[in-house]
Amino acid sequence: MDYKILLQKKEYYEQIKDSLPEITVKSYAKAFELEYTHHSTAIEGNTLTLLETKVVLEDGLSVGGKMLREIYEVINHNKAYQYVKDCIAQKKSLDEQIIKDLHAILMENIMFGGIYRNVDVYISGAAHTPPSPSDMYRQVKAFYLDLQDRAKDNVVELAAWTHAEFVRIHPFADGNGRTSRLIMNYQLMANGFLPVSIAKENRLEYFNVLEAYAVKKDIKPFADMIATLEQQQLDRYLGMAKNREQT
Repeated sequence: MDYKILLQKKEYYEQIKDSLPEITVKSYAKAFELEYTHHSTAIEGNTLTLLETKVVLEDGLSVGGKMLREIYEVINHNKAYQYVKDCIAQKKSLDEQIIKDLHAILMENIMFGGIYRNVDVYISGAAHTPPSPSDMYRQVKAFYLDLQDRAKDNVVELAAWTHAEFVRIHPFADGNGRTSRLIMNYQLMANGFLPVSIAKENRLEYFNVLEAYAVKKDIKPFADMIATLEQQQLDRYLGMAKNREQT
């Protein structure tokens, strides 16, 4: 993926975004948030369908035959995404407190969140084993230092690294994937890009590129995946502008 082309599309998007009909932008953003919550929770095993997720989030209804935990997972994810947007609106840089807050929101009514694990964890099917607690504490502190020091020349690569490195360290007992996808979008949105959603149907490719980083420290496959998703998002908005010009 050519990053320069992506920047050109972003620049064009910034020029036209205020001219797009408000109702069109709001309806698309609402649809994106619903799909994002559905896919991000489904990747971790949540069995609610997109329609069931919509019923829970938009109509405030429960879904028969589903575990209460699954209901809370989608409600909490949506709340956490709103928190991301609020922090960005306040121009806050991503830091440890925000990440702990996000995890606490994600885990509300499920488990006590925002606390780093003090036990070993294993990821089934993965070649990478997350560090033991003592080493994990050292690595997570290094992560926050790197977060401040890393150049923002390539925002997509920064966003991909933020996700991949955090989930590699796996600092929480549960919820690391959802947290990582939220902080990846935090980096994109804080730097003027659009949020992206990784579809549950693409989870195998997604896990493979994360594994490439965890084992070989190769961020390029994941950064390319995020760049492609970002381009698709930008193209949707640019398409809205083109359709408006033709009417």
